[in-house]
Amino acid sequence: MDKRCPDCGVTMEGGTLVSSVDREAVKLRTDESAGGVLGKLGMKETLPIDAWACPECGLVRLYAESE
Repeated sequence: MDKRCPDCGVTMEGGTLVSSVDREAVKLRTDESAGGVLGKLGMKETLPIDAWACPECGLVRLYAESE
């Protein structure tokens, strides 16, 4: 997926946002119920986060992967 910086117009570089505490990728927890048995137990949906950074101005944008 090609993302462009809204400020500079250059192609942004993709990466993964990681937590410095547990070294796992950061995820977005939504208010939507998770599917299957976990949803019935009250678990909420979690989506992976993609991070994109502009190599020119340093703008960072985060996008949740829709499933």
